[in-house]
Amino acid sequence: MLDLHSHTTYSDGTLSPRQLVETVASSGVRALAISDHDTISGWDEAIAAGDECGVEIVPAVELSTVHNGRSLHILGFYPDPSKLDAPLSVRREGRKQRAWAIVDRLAELGYPISLPALGEGVSPSRPHIASAMVAAGHVRSSREAFDRFLADDRPAYIHYPKFSARDGIALIRDCGGIPVWAHPFLFRGGAVGEVFPELLEAGLMGLEVAHPNQGKKQRALLQELCDAHGLLATGGTDYHGPAPGKPARYPKANAIAIDGLDRLKAARAAA
Repeated sequence: MLDLHSHTTYSDGTLSPRQLVETVASSGVRALAISDHDTISGWDEAIAAGDECGVEIVPAVELSTVHNGRSLHILGFYPDPSKLDAPLSVRREGRKQRAWAIVDRLAELGYPISLPALGEGVSPSRPHIASAMVAAGHVRSSREAFDRFLADDRPAYIHYPKFSARDGIALIRDCGGIPVWAHPFLFRGGAVGEVFPELLEAGLMGLEVAHPNQGKKQRALLQELCDAHGLLATGGTDYHGPAPGKPARYPKANAIAIDGLDRLKAARAAA
């Protein structure tokens, strides 16, 4: 099996790159994309673990961009790290500033928290803040933290520092990578049919068709768009690891057939 979307502790996942690779290997996955938000710091550890476990690591990243004022994520496969590292450092700094702005907003609302120390290369995100809210006793779960405070349009939500989807697509292509629109039907800033032409014109090369939160009809529509425009169709679990204190139950039913790796590599060669 193949999984082209996953996260580690370098962004908002709960498993280290090694733990993640070992988990998917035991489930029969033979190729895995490490696609942390705005960081590539988990690649080396994952590749080393993959060599030991027989899992081919697909170097990837999930860029956090903004389109029509709402969060839109762009997956980038096989980008050149020597070209991507510096721009991502800027993105991570923006994430840190956003995280502290959310902390300040929560304090104003009467819910002070202390963020845990984050290591080098870690990309801070709302799940880190949600965990801190649970630790402070303000909420009972991360889900409650999002529902009441952190989700889009909730009182502690802060927009990303401006970085457009067009800029994200251009960055991935400039780094020799393959830009793919992640989970299009989770986007809240416009209908897929309206947004897709704009991203296509900007240089989009693929759509994430298979995703746990996209149903059969949605997947069929995305596949039709890929077929009509000669785009790459990808898929993955978007696995973030287990909730704290829970066993790692990898959702292998959401992985895709391994032959998708050949199509990805063909797209890479044509990029």
